[in-house]
Amino acid sequence: MSITRKGFLQVAGASLLALAGEKLVGSISSPEPGKPSRPTRWGMAVDFQKCRWDKGCDRCLDACRQAHNVPIIPDAKHEVKWVWKEREPNVFPQQSLLLPAAIQSQPVPVLCNHCAQPACTRVCPTEATWKREDGVVMMDWHRCIGCRYCMAACPYGARSFNWSDPHPYLAQSSADFPTRAKGVVEKCNLCEERLAQGERPACVEACAEKALVFGNLEDPESEVRRVLASRYSLQRRPELGTGPSIYYLI
Repeated sequence: MSITRKGFLQVAGASLLALAGEKLVGSISSPEPGKPSRPTRWGMAVDFQKCRWDKGCDRCLDACRQAHNVPIIPDAKHEVKWVWKEREPNVFPQQSLLLPAAIQSQPVPVLCNHCAQPACTRVCPTEATWKREDGVVMMDWHRCIGCRYCMAACPYGARSFNWSDPHPYLAQSSADFPTRAKGVVEKCNLCEERLAQGERPACVEACAEKALVFGNLEDPESEVRRVLASRYSLQRRPELGTGPSIYYLI
């Protein structure tokens, strides 16, 4: 039986459509190999009852600095912060009355909240900052033009600007993470380079008191979800609607 060129194209086209439909149905009915069956949104809980930062412990801060080449700049106006200490009234300006008296005056460890609805990503003109599917808010220092719009938009003060070359202020330099340059913004990346290796953030690993609980907020069986279900917790300025992924256990 002979077939015309037009007939051949019709048959070939129908075959391709059928194949595409089969792949589409397959992708809907079952997850791709190697991918988790449920979505991932990384988050952390800081346990006030275990944290000893008010006693001078700053292992998490030191671990973060060493892992990410965060400079120690004496001038507070030019300070670069990934994890840092903040007085409680500045952390929870509208919620201080909800806290026990012992907590109301102590320093609190703070970092980027990796918000579900980050204000910073919406204002960046070069898309140098964006939110990944797993909730981590990222920075591309090569695309950052130093406009600092993201700093103005962030209600938590979680971003820092390199006013000068940070290299002279590095106590030691790690070759495992890129250093930044003058004129760019930087912040906590939730140790995305460690997450890619199946490891927890450096600050979590360094905490001897186990005051930092990390995990998938979308997984009801994760450690962070279990502790959040069993304890009263606060988020920073939840009334803003940003949906912080960092919680504080009371």
